[in-house]
Amino acid sequence: MTLENKILRCPTCRTVVTVQDENFPFCSDRCRLIDLGKWASGAYRISSPILDPEVLEGLGGEPQTHGEHDEEE
Repeated sequence: MTLENKILRCPTCRTVVTVQDENFPFCSDRCRLIDLGKWASGAYRISSPILDPEVLEGLGGEPQTHGEHDEEE
């Protein structure tokens, strides 16, 4: 089955869309803007934590292992 023959649905309202639709993968500009608003407001987010120490260092964070505490004695 090719992508052109595959039945896809708008991620916002679940209406059937085709690859040829102007607003693909959305059914309309309205649904596209609703989705963008959800990303901008933080309703959508990437749920897995960043575990790569090099990426954390670039973001200004420090990798911590389970059980480490920031308290000094």
